[in-house]
Amino acid sequence: MEELFSKDIEDISKFYKFSEDEMKMLNNIDKTAEESYASEFEHYLKHEFNKEALESARKHGILGIPIDKEYGGSGMGPLILALAEQRLGQMGLGFATFFDVHTVLCSQALQLWGTDGQKDKYLRDAASGSNIFAFALTETSAGSDPSMMKTSYVKENGRIIINGTKYLISNGSIADTIILFAKSSAGDGITAFLVDTKSEGFDVSIELKEKLGLFTSPTSMIEFSDVEVGTDAILGEEGKGLHVAYSSLINGRMGIGGGCIGIIEGCLSASVKRARERVQHGKAIGKHQLVQEHIAEIRQNLEMARWPVYFAAMKKSENNKDKMNKELMKETDMLSSLAKRIASRRAFDSADRAVQIFGGFGYSLLSPVGPLFCDSRVARIYEGTDEIQELKIASAVLGEEFSAFR
Repeated sequence: MEELFSKDIEDISKFYKFSEDEMKMLNNIDKTAEESYASEFEHYLKHEFNKEALESARKHGILGIPIDKEYGGSGMGPLILALAEQRLGQMGLGFATFFDVHTVLCSQALQLWGTDGQKDKYLRDAASGSNIFAFALTETSAGSDPSMMKTSYVKENGRIIINGTKYLISNGSIADTIILFAKSSAGDGITAFLVDTKSEGFDVSIELKEKLGLFTSPTSMIEFSDVEVGTDAILGEEGKGLHVAYSSLINGRMGIGGGCIGIIEGCLSASVKRARERVQHGKAIGKHQLVQEHIAEIRQNLEMARWPVYFAAMKKSENNKDKMNKELMKETDMLSSLAKRIASRRAFDSADRAVQIFGGFGYSLLSPVGPLFCDSRVARIYEGTDEIQELKIASAVLGEEFSAFR
């Protein structure tokens, strides 16, 4: 599948000049995926996190892609991140989800919103992968609507005490540090905090194994029982935590979009091989026109998914250089929703078609497309459902006064 990745880089190079350092990083991304493919498949069947893939990512330095060089990162932009997720996504969305949460969501949130002290404390270890991050926003009663969250904090004698439960938290059971969102009991809004998982009162109450996919992505319910932090643990401004969350999710949507391109490429590669080699009714199934229809649709899906993600990533690069441009920020937000909405639907359709091409064998996690099918479904839910993306796109077109939610 590395040939598909090389073709993507070649196509992008026609209108974007990759630097020498970026090309080296893309090569490191490719090496990470190549080294991790077999172990990712093995761990997927065992329903466990792939530590070998993490070690490979550390070795090749891909966890520090967006982190500034002064903190041990590579200082590269959204397009390289999207391509990293894309290459990892060819294996499925398990390790790609780990990468998205740790690198795309949390590392960039720290870099954008963190104080100098917080950056010094966390970013170097985030870049090296010696400190793993999780992003704790979702609760059983607060998914698309974070204002419904019940996790809360109070201030007592210069300390902050946090209580609550977070649900469906990727990396929750392996994280060293959590970016946690909690509501002020005094009614001062939602605030983001940096919480050490070794803190007294922190507990991984449930490791969620009964998922439909993402079996190498550790997903947990985590609890905070009188967890104490100092005011220096506040990320961004107090009461402005949703600014931290929403800016992170813009990055995350492009990351998931990249992962979905990888899903489509994985489906296309496996389906072409199957269509050429599998013989039924006296000829290769690739000579049957209805199988060709599936192949053609998957190839079209790939083309439809690639360019919205790449364009959104390049627009985000512009926005990163001009952070105060509100119109550019709005455009970037809408394009990231478009990218995720298109890519996630195309990935699910491609995986469904790939299973159909494989027939009975496709309906198995032992096939190369079964895991891709299972993983593709969640891409239409996490980091913003299809419906939320559609509402965001529509309000961007119609105007803010037509926003269905605020």
